[in-house]
Amino acid sequence: MITPLSSVHAVGEVAATGGATAGVGGASAAPQADFGKVMGDVAGEAVDALRNAEATSIQGINGAASTQQVVEAVMTAEQSLRTAIAVRDKLVSAYQEISRMAI
Repeated sequence: MITPLSSVHAVGEVAATGGATAGVGGASAAPQADFGKVMGDVAGEAVDALRNAEATSIQGINGAASTQQVVEAVMTAEQSLRTAIAVRDKLVSAYQEISRMAI
């Protein structure tokens, strides 16, 4: 199941703290989160949601899954795909902005 809010929170936490999470007294309470790993995890969850939707759709065609289950799985996959496209668009936009900077 996709949990985009927890992934976004993790990315926001990394960005807000400069890559480290501070505990009591400023000591690092958790290992540093890697932005690439967080993005990989989000992408992996999106792929899992798409595979689940496909499998549930096939089960629905075969009569093993209800219409409600199929619709829920497809809606989750659609939300994951829209999120992935939005992230891709932001990354491309950031790359283009950086490439236009004068050195």
